[in-house]
Amino acid sequence: MNLTKGQKIDITKGRSLSKLQLHFGWSTPVSGMSVDAACFLLSASGRCERDEDFIFYGNAAGLHDAVTHQTLNGPDREAIRIELAGVPERIAKIAFTVTIHEGDQHGYSMQDMSQLYVRLLDGDGGEELFRYDLGPDLTKETAIVAGELYRHQGEWKFSAVGSGFYGGLAALCTSFGLEIEEDAEPEVAAAAELVKPPVLSAIDLRKKTVQVTLEKKQMTGVMARVGLVLDISGSMRTLYKNGTVQEVVERILTVACQFDDNATLDIWIYDNEFSRLPSATESDFEGYVQKHVMTNQRIHKFGYNNEPPVMLDVIRKYTVEESSPLPVFIVFINDGGVVKPIKKVITEAAVQPIFWQFVGIGHADFEVLRKLDEMEGRVVDNANFIHIEDIARVSDEALYGMLLNEFPVWLKEAAKQRIIRP
Repeated sequence: MNLTKGQKIDITKGRSLSKLQLHFGWSTPVSGMSVDAACFLLSASGRCERDEDFIFYGNAAGLHDAVTHQTLNGPDREAIRIELAGVPERIAKIAFTVTIHEGDQHGYSMQDMSQLYVRLLDGDGGEELFRYDLGPDLTKETAIVAGELYRHQGEWKFSAVGSGFYGGLAALCTSFGLEIEEDAEPEVAAAAELVKPPVLSAIDLRKKTVQVTLEKKQMTGVMARVGLVLDISGSMRTLYKNGTVQEVVERILTVACQFDDNATLDIWIYDNEFSRLPSATESDFEGYVQKHVMTNQRIHKFGYNNEPPVMLDVIRKYTVEESSPLPVFIVFINDGGVVKPIKKVITEAAVQPIFWQFVGIGHADFEVLRKLDEMEGRVVDNANFIHIEDIARVSDEALYGMLLNEFPVWLKEAAKQRIIRP
């Protein structure tokens, strides 16, 4: 199917597609005319928020290889390959561009090119899905946004943009919120030697918030292993699809980065079954939920609640498989329906170096969890419950303050009882 300028088409809707390839082709009048394809990974505001989100020949991979650039030999000159599951929710749009290297200096422009096109292919089978031929309305421009891949109602769509820019790569970078040194040599500009004031990533900012919280609670220097247990019963479906759970992973990973010398977050997921997932780290948390949960066919999803089996697996990991003198801080996310037998598990686990921080989200009554502090027969109070109706709207400062409110109390009591080392 050939696209026309301005046309928008569905890419993933009604189609089983996990990988996408965009192949670029063109012809030039002289061998010395250098043309490059690239893409900008954009936020919902249309900005390229991080330098590394500009993918081109000098930065050929991004998002942990979910988006890659490749030079080809043939009519298709260059390619951008995308693993859709690996693109995090923070990326709302991907803009695909073609630029002429030093076009202004050498007097080259888009009207000097011919047979400029982009082909969209199924990344698995290589079948051509759509083709967009550009060029007839281009004149003195030295850069072009060929098209955009964007999210729409949970699916991916493509827009045939065909919008030209004067000023080459520098103009594109400025358009997408990146900056280039004003006095940079043309070669530097073409290679996108981007310079702008250091911008802290979301996880770096959250580290600072956690550190402030730890200082307030006199917990600086505390070492602990951190685990996250995620409810994936049927009522959680929307929160998985809209990115809320992915955000929870990042927010709790930040705690692990401050507590755990390996900066690793252990993760479990459960409904009436459970799975122990790969641990998350700062280098691979983006797209974690999509990759390890939503597209993982081995994960049982959206059933009913049954907490004891996953809790016993948590205990087994930290006390049998990976015994350590370090205490364990478990954040347990649930949106209601907790079964009463968890009381027996928590009571028997009171002699173990594990603190259970339950977080109730949504509007359930959480009858069982609200009575945790009333449980008798424990050496120490090893569990706490907080209720947050809309966790996506709670600030990091407030969330970390609530999460870490009772943990320091348990640390002192557990040390007195020699459950953990003082």
